[in-house]
Amino acid sequence: MVVAFKVTVGEQGGWAVLHVSGELDLVTSPALRQRVHDEVAEGRHDLVLDLSEVYFCDSSGVGVLIAARRLIRSCRGRLRLILPARGAAEDSHVNRVLGALGVRRLFDVYGDLAAAVDDGTEPLSA
Repeated sequence: MVVAFKVTVGEQGGWAVLHVSGELDLVTSPALRQRVHDEVAEGRHDLVLDLSEVYFCDSSGVGVLIAARRLIRSCRGRLRLILPARGAAEDSHVNRVLGALGVRRLFDVYGDLAAAVDDGTEPLSA
């Protein structure tokens, strides 16, 4: 079964929301990088990356996440990640990869979109 990589853009509560699905790897990560750059170029500096439908992420995908964090921070914006509901508790693939590489602590991670766009909700612990 082949699952296509897809990035769709929406907005909620003043946040630009990129819903990412499929594999985030060497082939697909440039598309996500470009979408992040497009959003920033449009003046959207508060960004949520919804990774709840990403079932595989390699080092190039992690590189895009780190680059997105750096770009957003340079614009004095905010970046939040969504891992699958219960992602931290059930140790989703993306969460495991970020943890294994020692970069999980760099990101504000939330379990769902409602929590990610609510400024009163604390991120999940690393």
